[in-house]
Amino acid sequence: MWSVDPRSGERHGQAATEADAAAVDKAVRAAHETRAALADRATRVALLRAVVRELNADSAEIIRLADRETALGEPRLTGELARAAGQFEAFAQEVEDGGYLGVAIDHADPSLTPPRPDLRRYRVPLGVVAVYAASNFPLAFSVPGGDTASALAAGCPVVVKAHPAHPATSERCAAAIRRAAASVGLPEDVLGTVHGFDAGVALIDHPLVSAAGFTGSVRGGRALFDRACARPVPVPFHGELGSLNPVVVTEAAAGERPEEIAAGLAGSVTLGTGQFCVKPGLVFVPEGEAGDRLVTSLTSALGEAAGGVLLDERIRDGFIAGVSERAELPDVTVPVTAGAGEGRTVVPGFVSVPAGHLVRPSHETLLEECFGPLTVVARYRDTEDIAAVLAALSGSLTATVHIGADEAAEEAGHAAQLLAALTPLAGRLLVNGWPTGVAVATAQHHGGPYPATTTPFTSVGASAIDRWLRPVVYQGTPAALLPAELREENPLGLPRRVDGVRES
Repeated sequence: MWSVDPRSGERHGQAATEADAAAVDKAVRAAHETRAALADRATRVALLRAVVRELNADSAEIIRLADRETALGEPRLTGELARAAGQFEAFAQEVEDGGYLGVAIDHADPSLTPPRPDLRRYRVPLGVVAVYAASNFPLAFSVPGGDTASALAAGCPVVVKAHPAHPATSERCAAAIRRAAASVGLPEDVLGTVHGFDAGVALIDHPLVSAAGFTGSVRGGRALFDRACARPVPVPFHGELGSLNPVVVTEAAAGERPEEIAAGLAGSVTLGTGQFCVKPGLVFVPEGEAGDRLVTSLTSALGEAAGGVLLDERIRDGFIAGVSERAELPDVTVPVTAGAGEGRTVVPGFVSVPAGHLVRPSHETLLEECFGPLTVVARYRDTEDIAAVLAALSGSLTATVHIGADEAAEEAGHAAQLLAALTPLAGRLLVNGWPTGVAVATAQHHGGPYPATTTPFTSVGASAIDRWLRPVVYQGTPAALLPAELREENPLGLPRRVDGVRES
């Protein structure tokens, strides 16, 4: 596996070796052997915080390598590393709190019909988690990303299938996590890495892998998802595959602030050279004067926007081909031409089409994600136009509405109706904002109906830990045989529900 600079195509040496089936088996079995060592909550808290220290201590070299392999720039990567480290700290706090265990105790009650035995429930880790790293976030959704942090927090060892676009960054970050494990007395094999396409297939097939997290393309993710389901013992596959992230601009909003909306849209489309999973890929703009003003402003903003380098040559080729395919469709106009720029760069742009055309089979490509700095502006006549297209959309991570000042106060008005129509399509709904930027917070949800994700869970925020746990109930079990988490005296001080009442 070579470390390649996407700005120049220059190779900077071999970063790793592709793993064969034997190497994958060795990594998974080594990780599997660390489960008992990860069982102690206090040790896991110490591990998560040690990872923060190690990532921060090696931040300069990690950022240098990541910039050389992704061309994302040091400012962006500095923020991303801080986000990655912040996720480990957030999960340390979650494990300390203990609420994620979902402890519930129902005492025996023979007077009920039917009689109730003593029942005590909590959640336990699944086992080895396979993490498939993303290309567009080489830190926050890669080796030191949220999947790894949440799985380790749950008590699950991790084997990461590293992304080929940043192998040196992956190995550097993996070394930091392994050092953190050793520093708190854990085996370094709580985290392993493997490289190569065949390794990714062997990993999902391995009988000791108990669950998987994936961020990437619909094609690649669906292939792995199908294999996870076809195993002799199927395992949960939490995949983030693709997202169009529709935006609806009401006529009132377009009339009140066309320039502001256009500037925000241009910034969101070009952020990270259009390589964010929540980039707005379809924007409904009204026909008429207000919409025309917005489109004119967007034309200016994107026409003046700087080009950039995509993550690798394969992604660049796919973007250029995708732009051409969309631009050549009947009745599609191209106010700002996206595509190849100077050298290895690409330039941003957008295409425009009457919204009614989007329900035609000939134009279905416009309802698919184009990875890179391109969006589709759909000019609509009325709410029926919008409704018809929304009915044809697949699931997305986000959906956005931009509304006018008066619409914000109408409980049953147009804005409320739009939100109701968008709710079945997305996991996060935004009003008068832009979806790029996913805050790491307790209330966050980064997921959505298929193909946005393959399961209803989130990969960002405290509840991401739920993906790697399963419930277990102890019935009529003598006190001495109960796990400490379920004992009557609550020796660990855990939040819990007892006979249906939440203890303070």
